[in-house]
Amino acid sequence: MLTGVRPSELREARWDEFDRKAGLWVIPATRMKKRRPHTVPLSRQALDALEQLHQLTGAYPLLFPGRNDRTKPRSNMAFNMALRRMGYAGQQTGHGFRHIASTTLRENGFPKEHVEAQLSHVEDGVAGVYNKAIYVEQRRTMMQWYADHLDELAGEKHQFKGDAI
Repeated sequence: MLTGVRPSELREARWDEFDRKAGLWVIPATRMKKRRPHTVPLSRQALDALEQLHQLTGAYPLLFPGRNDRTKPRSNMAFNMALRRMGYAGQQTGHGFRHIASTTLRENGFPKEHVEAQLSHVEDGVAGVYNKAIYVEQRRTMMQWYADHLDELAGEKHQFKGDAI
């Protein structure tokens, strides 16, 4: 939810792809849909989550190692199964978090180019061929805003816990 990456990109993530000091995750081209590397700026909240996860799985190459074979990633249904167990069956999927991020960021005035770059979408036609901008610093600011926004929403949910809202 904090990165806007595809579930498969997250599920197959390796610890050596992350520069936690620089707050960047570089997903290699071999794992990307468009077969080009994707640089993902990480919010403070994403970095905190990584630190917590590292305590659990940092001894393995993968962030989410398989249960039986630690050299292979979890099942491609792992995130959806977790959402189902949390009571979100039929309401939310792992890939659906990309829809939420895109809509929320665009509704809050972030430029289309920055949002699409975060989602690793390439513009069609000649413009997409010529424009190689990845807007890392702009996306860093955007994703920090988004993580803070999600924290605010989570605080509101806890504030109204038990209400019919």
